[in-house]
Amino acid sequence: MVRRIQAKLVLRLRAEGMTGRAIAAAQGMSRKSVLAVFDAAEKAGISSSDLTDRNDAELYALLFPGRGEHESVFVQPGWEAVHRELAKVGVTLKLLHGEYVDGCAVAGRPAMGYDRFCKAYAAHALVTGAASRVGHKGGRTVEVDWTGPTMQLIDQVTGESSRVYLFVACLPFSRYAFVEPALDMRQDTWLLANVSMFEWFGGTVPRIVPDNLKTGLIKHPREGEIVLNDAYRQMAAHYSVAVLLGKPRAPKDRRQWKIPSLMLPPG
Repeated sequence: MVRRIQAKLVLRLRAEGMTGRAIAAAQGMSRKSVLAVFDAAEKAGISSSDLTDRNDAELYALLFPGRGEHESVFVQPGWEAVHRELAKVGVTLKLLHGEYVDGCAVAGRPAMGYDRFCKAYAAHALVTGAASRVGHKGGRTVEVDWTGPTMQLIDQVTGESSRVYLFVACLPFSRYAFVEPALDMRQDTWLLANVSMFEWFGGTVPRIVPDNLKTGLIKHPREGEIVLNDAYRQMAAHYSVAVLLGKPRAPKDRRQWKIPSLMLPPG
């Protein structure tokens, strides 16, 4: 599966003195694929200077001309531009796909669906060696939490102000988000927000990842079994999902919510 290997990385490590066996072990690659890159580089006369002068895609095309290429009936987006846009706060694959579809409609040309769009971006990141902005598999996980910023609800008649809390759920592969406002953060409100989330997405996922919130958790020791409260455990069992929690005092296990544009359910 040479198409799925980063040829430039392999050759750079080889230039640094690593053997094919060592590269395969260190990078989790097939040794056969690593050796195939070595053979192709020798046949093409690739030198160490070529590693600097060419990007990943150009080097791969030079090593394996025509490998994996096919003619697509769909308009191909500028994947480098897509990759750059994803680095911006609030930009998602869903948003970029919508802009791509609109552009194709104006030009009267066929556009690929959202699922194909996501897979094509992942393939671009893999082949070019770019660090994908999306580090998750589609349809596997949903991340949920009460987001930090609150809002104010003003009664137009009395002028009374009430604090509004935001329940946020995100599918991390596509960054497709669901947000529901609530007047409190009680357990029953939390459960109803989770139910609304599944209804909005139109299905469930194998794993739900909340933060260490007290509305769903009784105990989360540094070592040992996590204990969910009965209501949250029963809800998870009803939807056949596993609840996975971030480690206490381990912020890298949790996603920092940054939702500049909210997609609220109808009504």
